[in-house]
Amino acid sequence: MTIAPDDFRTALDADDELARLLTSSQKLSYDPQTEVDWDTPLDPAHYGLNPEWSTLYGTELWDEMTQEQRVALTRHEVGSIMSTGIWFEMILQQMLLREQYTADVTGSEFQFALTEIADECRHSLMFARACQAMDVPHYVPARPVVEAARGLKSLAKAEVAYGAILVAEEILDVMQRDWMRGEDVLPIVRTTSKIHVVEEARHMKFARHEIREHLAGAGSLRRRQSAWVIATAAYVIVKSMVNPKVYENVGLDRTRALAAAKDNEHHHNLMRLSCVHLMDFLSEVGLLTPAAMRRYRAVHML
Repeated sequence: MTIAPDDFRTALDADDELARLLTSSQKLSYDPQTEVDWDTPLDPAHYGLNPEWSTLYGTELWDEMTQEQRVALTRHEVGSIMSTGIWFEMILQQMLLREQYTADVTGSEFQFALTEIADECRHSLMFARACQAMDVPHYVPARPVVEAARGLKSLAKAEVAYGAILVAEEILDVMQRDWMRGEDVLPIVRTTSKIHVVEEARHMKFARHEIREHLAGAGSLRRRQSAWVIATAAYVIVKSMVNPKVYENVGLDRTRALAAAKDNEHHHNLMRLSCVHLMDFLSEVGLLTPAAMRRYRAVHML
């Protein structure tokens, strides 16, 4: 039976939700080592992501760039996004392990959490190999971000941990749904995007389930505090997705490129579109507070 990713955006009965997700993981999972064609040489004309998703698309600077620079930029951008994804997946795995440290091993929650960790390990290896194939460098978030994230991965729990997981996964979801359909996008990016979209759909459903469970009966102060931490995590993730070094690595003036990206309303609109489902959910569970909304607006998620 074929299961579409969108199936997991709909509500499931709480009693069998996790059991159904476990069943889905058994029926619809991929091995990137065999599903992705790693051996075929990359077509020099293919982009790393749909050009419309480039941070410079629609700007004067984009119009001035050569076609070779545009292709190279999109490959470096998607490589940076993948590297950031690996970084956050490492954080995610540690948060999940802490949450399940003494959990009931016979329960569906424990078993699905470990299934998700196994998925994330494969995803990280898949993205690492894709970056290697595209010959892009390892882009790392800024050092203060890396150090601050140590606190998140060590201390975040309950709805804060699952909220941070959800925002990271939702941000990528709409982007990758476009990339996997892009006829002029590298096949390795299209296939890795498809794998990630299908398997992360379950992870997002699990995160929503856990957030609802942890917030049951929570007071307004706790919701406000959790909302602010989750929004801050989202802010940092978005800011870290495209490393400033990508511009100079394709021969662009870094200062001018950063200014163009900062003022690129086309890209800002795409970001807001990609976060519609996320904002609806956060509002539903009481995690879209005024302070959180200011954070989201600062990175064009709202």
